[in-house]
Amino acid sequence: MTESDRETPDQAINWQRNIWIVWLAVFMTGVAFSEVLPFMPLYIDTLGHFSKSELTFYSGAAFAINFLVTAVVSPIWGRVADKKGRKLMMMRAALGLAISLFLMGFAQNVFELLALRALQGALGGFVSNANALIATQTPKKKVGRSLGIIVTGFTGGQLIGPLFGGAMASVVSYQTLFHITGLILLIVFFFIWFLVEERPVATGQEENPVIKVSWNTLPKKTLLVSLFLTTMLIQTVNMSINPIVSLFVREVVHNQGSVTFIAGIVAAMPGLATVIFAPVFGRLGDKIGTKYLIQAGFVMAVFAFIPTAFVTSVIGLILLRFAVGISDSTMLPAIQTLLTKNSPAGMVSRIFSYNQSFQAVGSVMGPMLGAAIANIFDYRAIFMVSAGIVAINGLLFFFNVNRKYDLN
Repeated sequence: MTESDRETPDQAINWQRNIWIVWLAVFMTGVAFSEVLPFMPLYIDTLGHFSKSELTFYSGAAFAINFLVTAVVSPIWGRVADKKGRKLMMMRAALGLAISLFLMGFAQNVFELLALRALQGALGGFVSNANALIATQTPKKKVGRSLGIIVTGFTGGQLIGPLFGGAMASVVSYQTLFHITGLILLIVFFFIWFLVEERPVATGQEENPVIKVSWNTLPKKTLLVSLFLTTMLIQTVNMSINPIVSLFVREVVHNQGSVTFIAGIVAAMPGLATVIFAPVFGRLGDKIGTKYLIQAGFVMAVFAFIPTAFVTSVIGLILLRFAVGISDSTMLPAIQTLLTKNSPAGMVSRIFSYNQSFQAVGSVMGPMLGAAIANIFDYRAIFMVSAGIVAINGLLFFFNVNRKYDLN
C-alpha cells in the first residue's frame, strides 16, 4: 500500500474490503431488480381482465413509473446522504426496496402494483449511494478502478436476474417470487449494516463548510451538467433497442431457430462486455486519464452502432452488441470518476444522485425513442439514430468539457 493509500488512525477503514462487500451487495441488488422484469406483464395479466392494448399500457407504465419517480426523488436522498452518511442511505434504500417488493406479491389490482412500483422508485438510491460511498472512502488514485469494479457488480446482477427470475417463476408463483426478491434485499440491508465501514460525516466546526456548499455556489457546474447529459444519452441509446430486440433478431435470422434464446443472448452482450472490461478500463483511466477513455468510448460506440443497422447475420449482431458494451465500460466508470474528482466533499452523494436522475430519464426515453423510430421507419433506423446521438454527445463533450476544463 502506498503512502497516498493510507488514512490517519482516526479515519482508517479497510477500503479494499469495502469494495468487495459493496460489489456483492450491488450484485444482489441487480439480481433483485431485474429478476421480476421478465414476468411483470404476465403478473399484471393476473390482476384483471385486460385487452392487449391495456396490458401493453399497464406493463409500460409499471416499467416507467419507477424510473420517473427515481428521477425526481434521487437528489433529495442525495442531500440527506451528504449530511447523514452514505452507508445509512444504503441501508434505508435496501430496507425500503425490500418492503415495497415484498408487498408487490400481495397486490390485488394493477393500481396497487403501480403504486408500489412508484414507492420502489421513491425509496431507491441504493446504487448511487453505493457508488458515492466507494468514491469517498477510496484513495483518489484508486477511484477509477474501484468504481469500475462496482459497475460490474450491478451489471452482473442484472444479467443473472432475468435467468434466475425466469427459472424461479417456472417453479413458484409470481407472488412468491416477489416475496423472495424482498427477502434478498432484506439480506442486503443486514449485509451493509454489519459489514460496510464508513468514515463518520464531519461534525462540529468541520461541518459548516460541507453544509454551506450548494448548487448555486458549485464550481464547474457546466462540467457536471455535461456529464449528467452524457449519462442520460448513453442510457437512452442503450435502452432504445429494448422494445424491439426480439423482433429485430427475428428479422435477422428470418424467423429460423429459437428467436427467444438468440434475443436473450443479444440482449446480454452489452452487459457481459461491461462486466469483463469495466475494471480494466477503470484501472487504465487512473493511469492515462479518464477523459481519453470517454472520448474513445464515443468513437467506439459510433463504429458499433452504424454497422448494426446493416447487419445480416446473428453472429455479427452479437459481436456488435458486445462492442457497444465495451464502449459502455470505457465511459460509465470514467464519468463517475470525473464526477467524484470534480464534486465538493459535501456534495458527492447529491452529485451522484443527480446523475442517477438523468440516468433514470434516459431509461424512460430510450424505449420510447426506439418504439417511435421503429414505427415511423424500421428497426434498423434505431441504430443509425443511436449513432447520431452518440456522435453529437461526443462533440458536445469535446467542445464543452474537454476543451474548457483540465480533466485528469
